[in-house]
Amino acid sequence: MIKILPFGDIDTADIKALCDNLPFKTEIADRIEIPEKAYDSERNQYLAEYFIEEAKRFDGRVLGVTDVDLYTYGLNFIFGEAEMNGRIAVISIFRLRNGKKTFVERMVKEAVHEIGHTIGLIHCQNPLCVMHFSNCLTDTDIKNAWYCPKCERLVKSEIEGLMK
Repeated sequence: MIKILPFGDIDTADIKALCDNLPFKTEIADRIEIPEKAYDSERNQYLAEYFIEEAKRFDGRVLGVTDVDLYTYGLNFIFGEAEMNGRIAVISIFRLRNGKKTFVERMVKEAVHEIGHTIGLIHCQNPLCVMHFSNCLTDTDIKNAWYCPKCERLVKSEIEGLMK
């Protein structure tokens, strides 16, 4: 089970669309406020690690979802971040609405990618694998919404426990 944790004023319809299209069992938690200390006024962005910290207050595997622009140190922006071999991840839908591919497809890919990190997967060299690093929307659009056979084999038992 993945607990979906809405941050801030994110549209409820977006959260529902994500849950309806994820291959994992989900439940939606009550929305919480965006962490004030996450905001960097010089960048006009939010530091993802503070969202991870807030989500740790909840039990189980948690996927935070926000519509603000996230970053981490050393990168201009990120679509998401996760605790490697942990239980917490966060994605931002802020940059996913542009371009030709559907918004929901992009949300699902980013969510499955970050959940993959929580179950121990690192970035994959296969550009079609959902675990391939997305530096831009084109990278996200190219990849599939699921793990390549190699990545899936590595975490098969963990994945099976999360499936619908």
